[in-house]
Amino acid sequence: MTPFAWANARNLTEGASAASITVAEAMTAAPDVMPRGQPSIVMAGGIDLLDLLKENLLTPATILSLKDIPGLGRIVEEDGGGVLIGPMVTLAQLADHPVLRQRYPAFTDAAQSSASPQIRNVATLGGNLLQRPRCWYFRAAEYHCSRKGGNHCFAMFGENQYHAIFDNMPCAIVHPSTSATTLVALGARIELTNAQGTVRNLLLEDFFVLPSKDIRRENDLKPQEILTSISLPSVPPGTRMAHLKQGEKDSFDWPLADVAVVLDVAPDGSCDRASIVLGAAAPAPHRARAAEAMLAGKHIDANLAKSAAHAGLDGATPLAKNAYKLPLFETLIQRAILKAIA
Repeated sequence: MTPFAWANARNLTEGASAASITVAEAMTAAPDVMPRGQPSIVMAGGIDLLDLLKENLLTPATILSLKDIPGLGRIVEEDGGGVLIGPMVTLAQLADHPVLRQRYPAFTDAAQSSASPQIRNVATLGGNLLQRPRCWYFRAAEYHCSRKGGNHCFAMFGENQYHAIFDNMPCAIVHPSTSATTLVALGARIELTNAQGTVRNLLLEDFFVLPSKDIRRENDLKPQEILTSISLPSVPPGTRMAHLKQGEKDSFDWPLADVAVVLDVAPDGSCDRASIVLGAAAPAPHRARAAEAMLAGKHIDANLAKSAAHAGLDGATPLAKNAYKLPLFETLIQRAILKAIA
């Protein structure tokens, strides 16, 4: 690990100003296009950052912690029934929060099933959303893959059993955040603030970037910009939701597959609107639009759930070693739909 300086930001301006370069850019930029001097980056919980430092994939001159900035660790009920969450809130706090558990059980279930208890006590929601891919080729310094500035995806014809079955060209990573799966299904929004105080507010779903658009980054975070809040919309009466995850070791592994389902159910029992999002399936949380369309306007039963689950795999392009994900996702989609309406 390369030595670095350490500091604590006291306010948003200090925090955003210190983010002279994004982590994605710091891992790929040539020395002649680096910001003047050595790059500085910001840290939330530090779980992912520490992994990158230990593997010498990231060598910042300075790391600035965001933990002392007021307001970034809050959970606030908003007028109208929504909830605002600061990016420094830990996964353990999310999983245990009574209001979140009551209104957004799929989200708290996802937080509760992420990692181990020790990591959940430290890992933050902001860090979870912004963490870099867990592809073993990306995480190994000896593989200069396309996401690190190379010109080859080693997973495409290599060990790809944990990789994407959708949108997997020209890079087959899966997005590593389980929380993102449920947040996208719920229609969450995020706030990003830069060093000048300018605020961007956008759907979380629109924040993620596919490899076909930019192979070197997973999101639209800009230099001198930090994530400052995540907003969950109010939940109308009749909303049903569920989250299911399957991993090799359910106690702490990243999922092989996870599914979030949010249904708006009308008074007559029919489904007004469905949101079905797949995690560990693509380089960004993947919306199963064909499955959503199949449920809209209908009364959901076991047969319809089965048909929708099959439709949810439309467009899948599995690789040589991950076709097992097709029946796995189909089963999880079906079960999540039925769990939501139970």
